[in-house]
Amino acid sequence: MPQRYWWNFAGGCLMMFLLACSSNPEKTVDELFAPYRGDDKPGAAVLVISEGKPLLTRCYGMADIEKGIPVTPATNFRLASVSKQFTAAAIQLLVEEDKLDYDTTLRQIFPDFPDYAKSITIRNILQHTSGLIAYEDLIPDSATVPVKDRDVLEMMKTQDSTYFTPGSAYRYSNTGYAVLAMVVEKLSGQSFAEFLHDRIFQPLGMDSTVAFEKGISEVPQRAYGYAVHADSIEFSDQSMTSSVLGDGGIYSSLNDLFRWDQALYSEKLLSAASRKLAVTPNLETYGFGWRIDEYQGHRREHHTGSTCGFRTVIQRYPQDHFTVIILTNRRDPDVADLAERLTDIFLIEG
Repeated sequence: MPQRYWWNFAGGCLMMFLLACSSNPEKTVDELFAPYRGDDKPGAAVLVISEGKPLLTRCYGMADIEKGIPVTPATNFRLASVSKQFTAAAIQLLVEEDKLDYDTTLRQIFPDFPDYAKSITIRNILQHTSGLIAYEDLIPDSATVPVKDRDVLEMMKTQDSTYFTPGSAYRYSNTGYAVLAMVVEKLSGQSFAEFLHDRIFQPLGMDSTVAFEKGISEVPQRAYGYAVHADSIEFSDQSMTSSVLGDGGIYSSLNDLFRWDQALYSEKLLSAASRKLAVTPNLETYGFGWRIDEYQGHRREHHTGSTCGFRTVIQRYPQDHFTVIILTNRRDPDVADLAERLTDIFLIEG
């Protein structure tokens, strides 16, 4: 085929594909999530929100393969690092109550910390500019008991330095958010899980959302994590760091995250000033539990979550009143690109 005719043919095929996508977006979404479909595969829960209403809800695959339980909008997935926005909100509630300030130092809250904590502020920790040592690197290979937030705090008390001068650079830190959970406990007099339940989840009607603690709480309608290989599917639900709550231990569903998304447009939980501050970028376009950038010319506030058996993402476009949420119970792949493709279909091209 002559080259000019080939390009005409290819362009025509592309145009036909785009027209098909625009005329039947639900079918296109189903095709995008085909790898998650089936009663023998870990699944996905997908929600597109526009102007305060669910525009598209899709659920695929299984929450629990062994028991044959499918994914539904009420299925609770481990959010992994998407949890950080809730940890940040907990800190902001304490600031609004004048129990601390963003410039309060770590040493002021925990006087038994080494001297390096004198120059680390709450703001530094929220924005990943604290330089705190990664706790994951301090867990011995021989460890058999999962690490908890309090263990992370104690690990930091044995360190004598940070990666860099606090506030001078950006380094994403799970350690920081585990420490923030302990700040909440110290200043509120409640466990971190209880504070989240009483001050965030319950007021917003997020009745099934929980910061999961084995032996203390249960996750209703729980999705279990898996790793999908070329010729097998491996149960892969927990790791040595899965019990740390502040950096990634919350379980939630599409139903509850819809309520969370909508609360971020109102003063039902946080003041307008607090909400604006949370999405004001510092180094590396990071606020308080949120990344801030632009996609296709639209302001975006977003975060991903990744752990041994889960991949999650929330992408908000507040100026468009548009949000995409994807929750999956498999180790790979990343789902941020899928969220962008849904944004293309329902916001950019729609």
